[in-house]
Amino acid sequence: MGKKRIIRKSGGSVDQGLKSRSLARVAKKNITTGTLHIHATYNNTKVLLADKEGNAIAWSSSGALGFSGAKKGTPFAAAKVGELVGDKAVIVGVKEADVVIRGVGAGRESALRAFAGKGVNITKISDETPIPHNGPRPPKPRRI
Repeated sequence: MGKKRIIRKSGGSVDQGLKSRSLARVAKKNITTGTLHIHATYNNTKVLLADKEGNAIAWSSSGALGFSGAKKGTPFAAAKVGELVGDKAVIVGVKEADVVIRGVGAGRESALRAFAGKGVNITKISDETPIPHNGPRPPKPRRI
């Protein structure tokens, strides 16, 4: 049968090939201010950096970094996404950013902390989580 090869998988770490490839695709623009959009759901965390006109400069998500399944919604995965978008922002030249947070996922705060840790000054944080005014129609009462 031959020797059995043992492949060790590192638990919950970022795929380095995906990270370096996403850093290589950053456009070499010169933008000083921008808006960071964080969309944190229970299953994933998406982070998008846009300029003041709303044009996307850089984005990433925990699924794009190689996390899969339940690991995508963790604060650790969101922190890695925030770090990656922060690196892209530094390459482009962003000095300060407004932050718009949507969603109630676990990665809300950790993505923001990781992004701010890269040296970008945060000027404003606004929470725009969509809240229904009345929601869907409730079910009829049970008849027994």
